[in-house]
Amino acid sequence: MSGTTTAASPRRRAAGAGANRWVVLVVLCVSLLLVAVDATVLHVAVPTVTEDLRPGAMELLWIVDAYPLVCASLLILFGTLGDRVGRRRVLLFGYALFGLASGMAALADSAPVLIAARALLGVGGAMIMPATLSILRQVFPERRERALAIGIWSAVAAVGAAVGPLLGGFLLEHFWWGSVFLINIPLMLVSLPVGRFLLPESKGDGTGPWDVTGALTAAAGLFAVVLGVKRLGGESAGGLWTVLVLAVGAVLLAAFVRRQRRRAHPLVDLRLFARPAFSTSVGCIVLAMLALVGLELIAAQYLQLVLGLSPLETGLRLVPLTFAAMAAGLAGARLLRRFGPRRMVFSGFCLTAAAVLLLTPMGEQDNRALLLGGFVLLGFGLETTLFGAYESMLSEAPPQQAGGAAAIGETSYQLGAGMGIALLGSVMNAAYAPGLEEVAGVPASESSAARHSLGEAYEVAAQLGGPAGAALRDAARHAFVHGLHVTLLASAALLLLGAVMALRLPRTMQCEPVTAGETPAGAPSDGPARAPAEAADVPTPREAAESRVSV
Repeated sequence: MSGTTTAASPRRRAAGAGANRWVVLVVLCVSLLLVAVDATVLHVAVPTVTEDLRPGAMELLWIVDAYPLVCASLLILFGTLGDRVGRRRVLLFGYALFGLASGMAALADSAPVLIAARALLGVGGAMIMPATLSILRQVFPERRERALAIGIWSAVAAVGAAVGPLLGGFLLEHFWWGSVFLINIPLMLVSLPVGRFLLPESKGDGTGPWDVTGALTAAAGLFAVVLGVKRLGGESAGGLWTVLVLAVGAVLLAAFVRRQRRRAHPLVDLRLFARPAFSTSVGCIVLAMLALVGLELIAAQYLQLVLGLSPLETGLRLVPLTFAAMAAGLAGARLLRRFGPRRMVFSGFCLTAAAVLLLTPMGEQDNRALLLGGFVLLGFGLETTLFGAYESMLSEAPPQQAGGAAAIGETSYQLGAGMGIALLGSVMNAAYAPGLEEVAGVPASESSAARHSLGEAYEVAAQLGGPAGAALRDAARHAFVHGLHVTLLASAALLLLGAVMALRLPRTMQCEPVTAGETPAGAPSDGPARAPAEAADVPTPREAAESRVSV
């Protein structure tokens, strides 16, 4: 439906809204699955990629980090673009680019080509992620239903996060590492036509020009800041270029903030951050991902390189974490109504910190019961935290700014993930490297190479052979486990800091029913011209009151 509508149109849409919006949710969940699988599918393939492409230490970091860092840099750009040109349109372009980049990654024959493909995947992911969340905000205007929808949406994200390593492990058992990217192409081929015909098109209010300069400034600033943090995690931590990159990123982000405050129609309404519920939710998302995403990569390396599990066995070990996260997502709406955002997010952080501390006794021997209990608590606690934070953040944003708000939330998620890999990787390397400084019978040059990573240490040990090789292998394994313990403690400290931050969230979940004058339908008009009574992008007095009360 496009153009102006008759007075009966809103009534027809309202009558079919119950069916329409839940079908839309299914399509959005498939979209999210596409991105979530790719975010984790490479983790179990890192050792195989290292063996095949022989990337350097920094190239290996870029292979893993390029996707989340590029995605984080561009989320604001594409989230706000969707508010202008149509969220479904941006989503469909993201599908197409994601599929093309997946084919490029699967056929990569060198580390630079794989890094470039991962960067293009990040561009496609930046188109997809805010579009799914902003369309969800549009389709579910009533908070109780929206909380249930977000619970299902986040449970699917947990499924994708676990299916990634499991599917990747299965493919690596039977095919080459590039097959982990080919799985995206069938999903894209299904999602493109289904999304084109089933998803509703929606836009913001369209007032004022789109701030292209501001969007590019934000993208460049975010990329520079995260790049600087990545360099802090490498050998050039105190170098001039590291300081310069961080300074440039800070200046660009400061310029972006100043520009948005001075514009009559800002790209991102920074007044949202004046609302404690919104700003605190964003901070909680960053801290949760900062503390945990780096651990996921380190855990995959621990399971494979220390315990000697295959990629498929590694994926199976992570399945309990996913089921626990799914359970938390599906129960999230009920938990939120009963306990409120503050207690829910606070408890989630504390439970996750307890799970991380429970895992600290992990050693060089396999302890199945310890890993099972730790991963179950980790999955449930993390999903509880993220659900409460996302729901509070999205409910604080007016519907006409859904794309920008979703972009901020996803930027915080991806930024926390990328920085977590860099920062916790730095902690891991700082604790790991000293253990290999002096190994009996190992020359200084080989010892220096072994300090880069456990995988490289195993390669050097194999080349040395004999007693020296065995000594290096044992020392590297001891050093890695020690580094893992230190990293777990650092992660727990970040999680407890998040628990303190969560105390600023509202105590209760304030809900307002959608009245007859509002648009509850899941199928907003395709056209830009809509009558005021049916424009779901315009905040109602009740929604505005809800935002004020919930703060």
